[in-house]
Amino acid sequence: MDLEPATTPTAKKTLGRRPRTAPRIFTPLVLETRTHIPTADAAHHLSLSEQTLRAWSCFENGRIRPLRIPGRLGLLWSVAEIKGLLGLA
Repeated sequence: MDLEPATTPTAKKTLGRRPRTAPRIFTPLVLETRTHIPTADAAHHLSLSEQTLRAWSCFENGRIRPLRIPGRLGLLWSVAEIKGLLGLA
């Protein structure tokens, strides 16, 4: 019985998987104190994908336009405009 650990089915299943991360917690728009939020948060509140918002930014044909900040922050979306789009303002 020569079973090598690399050939067992359970060992193959775990190879290449990313470790589980904690789910993101989003602040409700009603309680949001920031004036602008990152793309992931805006996409969550608008029920759109992040890529859709990036396309809106790139082609400038979306319902709202982001604030572009070069470097690490990238795109920030106005909370007031998001609330207006959702009819919360």
